[in-house]
Amino acid sequence: MSVSEVLSPLTEIAETVVANPSLEEQPRTRKRPKPGERREQILQALAAMLEKPGSDRITTAALAANLSVSEAALYRHFASKAQMFEGLIDFIEQSVFALVQQVAGREGETVEMTPEDGARRAARIVALLLQFAERNPGMVRVMVGDALLLEHDRLQARMNQFFDRIESTLRQCLRPAAGALGSATPTVDAQVAASVLMSFVLGRFQRFVRTDFRRQPTENLDASLAMLI
Repeated sequence: MSVSEVLSPLTEIAETVVANPSLEEQPRTRKRPKPGERREQILQALAAMLEKPGSDRITTAALAANLSVSEAALYRHFASKAQMFEGLIDFIEQSVFALVQQVAGREGETVEMTPEDGARRAARIVALLLQFAERNPGMVRVMVGDALLLEHDRLQARMNQFFDRIESTLRQCLRPAAGALGSATPTVDAQVAASVLMSFVLGRFQRFVRTDFRRQPTENLDASLAMLI
């Protein structure tokens, strides 16, 4: 969200006062953000700053300036910058896991999958990850750790757990295919295949960030998946 959008309620009040001289003597009222609204605005501003190609490490001073507020105002909603990044990670986890769940089912469910169905689900999970990245470039810098350099170690640990969970889901999807091929170790083979897919996803994420978001993650996706699955 842009600064002008954040400040638009105040602008509207000022324009009303100018347009209607009878209101000039009345005290101006300031619209208060709804509960949680300012917190969301801060996270949106942080994500927008991360989308700028070649952006340096973001400081709370720069973020406050972007929002036209004081640093103290930021800390009324977040105890630290690490908590702001945790807010972005929460969004990533909730958004992606909800989509993955729709494709692969809930964790712990014992739904029988044919090899073909499992392969299709794995391909769809890879596609949704890359599509999410394409639509949220600032979040990709968090996902690959680029934006987390010099930040608290727990942030990178959370992203590592995120990708481990995705890889585990891919392994479950690919196990029927490994078994159908007559493998003596289908679980191991499925793990190898899941690891290859996860490496492909991370490689696309890294390239997206490295090229300042010019090379799209979904580039030649169908052809790439045909070679991998």
